[in-house]
Amino acid sequence: MRRSADPAALFTAAAVGYAANCLLGAAVAARLIDTSRMRWVHHGIYVATSTLTAAAASSLVWSRSTAGWLLLPAAVPLAVIPYAGTRGRRHPAVALSAAPFFVASLIRARRR
Repeated sequence: MRRSADPAALFTAAAVGYAANCLLGAAVAARLIDTSRMRWVHHGIYVATSTLTAAAASSLVWSRSTAGWLLLPAAVPLAVIPYAGTRGRRHPAVALSAAPFFVASLIRARRR
């Protein structure tokens, strides 16, 4: 019987992408970094994070890991964030609402 690949690397990559995007957004909001000439970086990390999140959640189909169930709710804030505006508190609040799902799924995926 062939054993499925371990999806922990995908969950780790998705969580790292999410954390990097949150850190970049916080640094821009705190005016520690000016990305006015390269906004595409934040958008690129968002697209990569969303893609990695979808790939990690797909482990429900091709592996025995149940961590994907814990990550699936993160799809809602990831889908809403482009429409949350960039001014005010709504954008960071929506973005941070995905954090518990990334943490929980990463912990579950890393367990043996």
